[in-house]
Amino acid sequence: MTQHTAEVLWVRGDQNFFDHKYSRKHVLRFDGGAEVQGSSSPHVVPIPFSDTAAVDPEEAFISALSSCHMLWFLDIAARRGFRVDQYSDSAVGIMGKNPAGKWFISVVTLRPDVRYSGDKIPTHAEITHMHHQAHEECFIANSVKTEVHCEPV
Repeated sequence: MTQHTAEVLWVRGDQNFFDHKYSRKHVLRFDGGAEVQGSSSPHVVPIPFSDTAAVDPEEAFISALSSCHMLWFLDIAARRGFRVDQYSDSAVGIMGKNPAGKWFISVVTLRPDVRYSGDKIPTHAEITHMHHQAHEECFIANSVKTEVHCEPV
């Protein structure tokens, strides 16, 4: 079993806390040393208490699904002899209410656009199969109950 860590740090400073008019900006630190500015979504907490330039939890969730899918896809393509030159994804998450009436990200749609080179270029069927396999292997997709769609470009 492996362990992965992330640190979240928020400091109030001299902001009033009880009036709820405090900044939601914080820092996300990862075990490899990367540091990212985080905040609540301005769709949830209005500006100026949210920072639109920072990563909100919903964006982080969507990007984690996209990133994990991509890493598996690249591995699968390489094992099958398909040379990938570029992979980009414009993933989208949709908020909805669950049966208990709680908001959650109900659907994530991945839209990977993959560019290949070399003598061996995959067919549409092979691309679809590799994306299906990547989804099946993705640790993040296997960890959530959100419906995840993949629509290769």
